[in-house]
Amino acid sequence: MLNLAYPLARPVLFSMDAELAHERTLGVLQSMPGMLGSLAAVTMGSPDPSLAFEAFGLKFAGPVGLAAGLDKNGVAIPFWPNLGFGFVEVGTVTAHAQPGNPRPRLFRLPSDNALINRMGFNNAGSEALAKRLTELRNSDKWPSVPVGANIGKSKKTPLDEAPGDYATSTRRLKGLADYFTVNVSSPNTPGLRRLQNADSLARVLDGVLANAYETPVVVKFAPDMDPDALAEAVELVVTNGAAGIIATNTTLDRSGLTADPGEPGGLSGAPLWDRSQGVIKHVLDVVNGRVPVIGVGGISTAEHVRELLDAGCVGVQVYTAMIYQGPGLPSRINRELASH
Repeated sequence: MLNLAYPLARPVLFSMDAELAHERTLGVLQSMPGMLGSLAAVTMGSPDPSLAFEAFGLKFAGPVGLAAGLDKNGVAIPFWPNLGFGFVEVGTVTAHAQPGNPRPRLFRLPSDNALINRMGFNNAGSEALAKRLTELRNSDKWPSVPVGANIGKSKKTPLDEAPGDYATSTRRLKGLADYFTVNVSSPNTPGLRRLQNADSLARVLDGVLANAYETPVVVKFAPDMDPDALAEAVELVVTNGAAGIIATNTTLDRSGLTADPGEPGGLSGAPLWDRSQGVIKHVLDVVNGRVPVIGVGGISTAEHVRELLDAGCVGVQVYTAMIYQGPGLPSRINRELASH
């Protein structure tokens, strides 16, 4: 029912500022998670059991996950599995609550089925997320699918103090999130991507691993890295004990756009697919089966998902395509995957 209503709702949402539409949608989902979740479950629901898999020591209900960025503060966690998501990732959250970059900072590119964002990790902070996750677990509303917490560096924290910043969020969220994603690849926090170089990444990762205890830790990389530097960083992640890798984040490249609006920030959506799938396959080659890899970036069809699964990914994440295609996207992909 929700998916059938989306063609009617989309023109209204797209008439609003992109971030305002996002906030209002999350507000509705937060205020009526049970009712809307029940409606979604009737028409969409869980993935076929044949699509379930295990990774990082966790059981995933299906290969299509919700990417970080859509539900930064985890306000709608109980709702998302009803759309057919096999796992959910919230955040990015930082050790310090922060407002992010000045508005406007989120832009639709309808002719390209893309978004540009320069949000800047706007979030209520990892302490607030820890409180929300605790309340969910204590109220028996925790979903039956894994929930990951994507953690980043606070803007006000100097780069050389980044390991402590990541470690703080990890300590707060350990035992609450089912896995951690170390985000060193957003283009919207000054200098953050420098943490992808091997020496800096080793320090960040060591701090997170030391504080995560038994919670799996994965690392998310950008699609814009030099292939050799990416290979070195991936090798470090694998050998230093991380549970897996997510590739890729948004891109600064604009070559795939039909019309560049000239707005700085990270590009996501359909134009990212050609770049991201090449980077994902490079990561898979370097990993060579040693840890699981989750693919993300421009994924919008079951064919995209099948290509990455066949290449060696255990799962994928989507976000931007759902903005354009509606909430039925994950269940539609699941049905097509299960039928072949």
